[in-house]
Amino acid sequence: MKIALAQINLLVGDVPGNVARMLAAIDQARAGNAELVAFPELALCGYPPEDLLFHAGLREDMAAGLERIKAASGDIAVVIGYPHEQGGRWYNAAALLHNGRLLLLHRKNALPNYGVFDERRYFSPGEQAGCAEVRGMRVGLAVCEDVWGADVPKRLAAGGAQLILAINGSPYELAKQMRRETLLAERARETGLPLAYVNLVGGQDELVFDGGSCVMDASGQVRMRAKAFEEGLYFCGLEVEAGAPVRPRAGIVAPLMPEEAEVYEALVTGIRDYVRKSGFSQVVLGLSGGIDSALTLALAVDALGPDRVLAVMMPYRYTSAMSLEDAKRQAKNLGSQYEVLPITGMVETMRETLAGLFAGMPEDVTEENMQSRCRGMLLMAISNKHGRLVLATGNKSEYAVGYATLYGDMAGGFAPLKDCTKSRVYRLARYRNALSKAIPERVLERAPTAELRPDQLDSDSLPPYEVLDEVLDALMMEDLSVARIAARGFDAEVVRQVLDRVRSSEHKRRQAPPGVRVTERAFGRDWRYPIVSGYRPGRNSN
Repeated sequence: MKIALAQINLLVGDVPGNVARMLAAIDQARAGNAELVAFPELALCGYPPEDLLFHAGLREDMAAGLERIKAASGDIAVVIGYPHEQGGRWYNAAALLHNGRLLLLHRKNALPNYGVFDERRYFSPGEQAGCAEVRGMRVGLAVCEDVWGADVPKRLAAGGAQLILAINGSPYELAKQMRRETLLAERARETGLPLAYVNLVGGQDELVFDGGSCVMDASGQVRMRAKAFEEGLYFCGLEVEAGAPVRPRAGIVAPLMPEEAEVYEALVTGIRDYVRKSGFSQVVLGLSGGIDSALTLALAVDALGPDRVLAVMMPYRYTSAMSLEDAKRQAKNLGSQYEVLPITGMVETMRETLAGLFAGMPEDVTEENMQSRCRGMLLMAISNKHGRLVLATGNKSEYAVGYATLYGDMAGGFAPLKDCTKSRVYRLARYRNALSKAIPERVLERAPTAELRPDQLDSDSLPPYEVLDEVLDALMMEDLSVARIAARGFDAEVVRQVLDRVRSSEHKRRQAPPGVRVTERAFGRDWRYPIVSGYRPGRNSN
């Protein structure tokens, strides 16, 4: 028997478009002599649909779309994920269709409600786990979280399954594929059954899906693995013998990607799909001559092509000749469009306008923020006039401690580096330069600076990034206290100041654009801190 795993890129809410993509994949699977084709979790409506599920119009679209898929099943079995309604309750379901009939309906038992997941807001849990026969093979269905625990797979094995087929909407985070396969191998060995795993690919808002669809034999060995971040139909042959687990034949096993390559590809995918699915075709960003905007430009060009990317250098009196030279050189290296728009006149006009209100007061961060806000205004004007999405260039370290200007460098429609610390930005830049010379070397070598006042360095306001980033990881990934982070060798007062800045900057992050999630915990869906809070790290308690 031959099965096909449809690792496809879908759009939330576009039921007609999703159905068209699935019908094309069914035809392709049939042409490839597959007898069963499987699609990812909630493929009909796209994942995650969030509150669109409450909309009556979407539900009507889904009912019509499901009938089209059912009619197309014919001589090929189809497994599709969709929201199923029964008795006024909604379920995250997988349906096995064949010859225009429903052979098996599985309602997801394990509903995740942590991190970026809040499925209990929308769905009721299923309670059954069953099997159905397709051309002499008993198939047991599972949906994503069902196979992260042992219960559903064991019940499928007890019900006589010869193969467990799991459909998934599993978002990317660093090293996620290794964790998935470790768990799948445990389920295979526990049940003595092979598993076929199909996952989404592509970007949806701040989430990126990396695919990683695979087939694992009963011993936990990977027999087929699809390429990460690449859409496609992936075939696998199965040896079927009555009453015994099927034996997957060896197929193409794509290698796991190195860490920085994996993250870089996730960022490229996130940019490409956010821009495309939002209805844009071109982007604009501010290119300062610094490392963050340099990496953002490289990512944007790799995602969209140089002809769709406009880089704008906006110099003021504190902008160095080095920054001007490096920005121009990088735009030339990558072939992007490039403009220089000085902001001196804008800033001076703003200062003159406010002179009366500011009389007798010393210059401070206010005057620095004026420069950033003038730049943000120019980028938004270009966006309005030319229909380009603005890419913000800030990183996770800066957003964490509020080292960014509201309505200035935080302005934009998408922030690709939002979940990348400064330390990771440097690693990604070096990775990109190893592919081809994109970023001038001295951009990587110079000390980070916002160039908003004479001789300014980031280190004037922040701890060294290698310290800041470790403290942030301890806070965000482990939720450690000041005392416990300090026990790792950090100065307790520095730790307290960092955590306090994270707390006090929440109002800024709530107004920041979305960005690609690449770690286990990013600012966005899985970071829910109050804006107003009386908690003071290291003061109320340890």
